[in-house]
Amino acid sequence: MADGATALPDRAGLATLRGMIHALPDPAMLVAPDGVILAANPAADELFATPMTGARVRAHLRQPEAAAMIESALDPASPANATHRAQMVIGSASAEMTWQITARKPGADAGIAGIVVSLQDISDREAAEAQRRDFIANVSHELRSPLTVLAGFIETLQGAAQDDPKARAEFLGIMARETQRMSALVADLLSLSRLEGSERIRPRHQVPLSEVLQSTLAALAPRIAAAGLTLEQDMPDGLPMIAGDQDQLVQVFHNLLENALRYGASGGRISLCAKLEARHFGMEGPVIHVTVTDYGDGIDPIHIPRLTERFYRVDRARSRAQDGTGLGLSIVKHILNRHRGRLLIRSSPGAGSSFTAVLPCASCPEAPGPVAGSS
Repeated sequence: MADGATALPDRAGLATLRGMIHALPDPAMLVAPDGVILAANPAADELFATPMTGARVRAHLRQPEAAAMIESALDPASPANATHRAQMVIGSASAEMTWQITARKPGADAGIAGIVVSLQDISDREAAEAQRRDFIANVSHELRSPLTVLAGFIETLQGAAQDDPKARAEFLGIMARETQRMSALVADLLSLSRLEGSERIRPRHQVPLSEVLQSTLAALAPRIAAAGLTLEQDMPDGLPMIAGDQDQLVQVFHNLLENALRYGASGGRISLCAKLEARHFGMEGPVIHVTVTDYGDGIDPIHIPRLTERFYRVDRARSRAQDGTGLGLSIVKHILNRHRGRLLIRSSPGAGSSFTAVLPCASCPEAPGPVAGSS
């Protein structure tokens, strides 16, 4: 062996290395040239649910990409200070986590053979990247359809229908509706972007929830009447103030009522009920429940966990026919998250749907607690 880089550390050196490995917060291991783990920190033992020191690294990093990377890093021909990376998915009973594995061979001046292997949890980064890809794909898809319609009608109006007043009026009406749908989609996307930027900032202004609900109902009353629906209200006097953003809260109840109008009209009525509760699981102090209920077709429970996802629709064709953007409930969830509230969804086929916004009262001490999207 020509240089010190190929020699195993002595007992004192190994003890020093083990101390350094143990001090690292992420899972880390020192691996000898033959693949035996000389030292591993508690984070590595916990990740693999077994003591790693003395084990063979190949027995635990067996996925093809990770195994190939370890072989390359341990290759005697691999240059010192070279960094090797791979990804590996490690599953548990509750979730799968994506880990980035980095292996590095110390330099010749370190006097150490083998490699240092560390693992970093990149699950959140991978999830964010997947959401970004899905978001771009969904936006592209949502805009492509109306743009294709507009392009087709424009071509028709420039050609065969340019001298047909009846066809021209019909096509222009359709084009106007598609343009309105695109405008609504862009407005909802901008709203979501603003909400994501301010979601961690809790509102401090005192807002009278009764006024928020009454103004929302007044704005939607003509549409409710035009749809031939009966509106039932149960709002007690003297609802307490809440800490909130009034415009955003109006948007929450506007979206929930509009959702009931679009998808629950077959039930002939919708109801809005507000009540004060002494407590709610996972939240401190009194809360206000505001429930919007429709008596329409209802939703299969299998869809409920995904209803607040962007662009998720139970029935895409029906949603588009109703001029829905697929973003309304996602906006509701983000606003309620900012207000340290919750959205509860209950529905079953043939029995209608109820959407409950749970909001802490302004008099509550600040206690963020867990925030749920739906249940």
